[in-house]
Amino acid sequence: MTGKRKRYSADFKAKVALEAIRGEATVAQLTVKYGVHQTMISAWKKQAVDGMSGVFSGKAEAVENARDGEVEKLHAMIGQLVVERDFLKRASGR
Repeated sequence: MTGKRKRYSADFKAKVALEAIRGEATVAQLTVKYGVHQTMISAWKKQAVDGMSGVFSGKAEAVENARDGEVEKLHAMIGQLVVERDFLKRASGR
């Protein structure tokens, strides 16, 4: 079998996980409703429950700040590389 794996968006995973956490439908019913394997639903539910404490502890904010710092650093690198490229282009006589 040479099929591609199906990728699910974060919003879709959150929606399914939230329904699984609520318990209004069984995992088997959610499997039929969304066409997703039971193992995936259970994994998403576990991820949601495990990550929930981070929302209240400020870890999510710390991760976001670290990500912002990384983005700024990468933008600076891009700027430096553009300047170097332009310099080398002029130096080579193009």
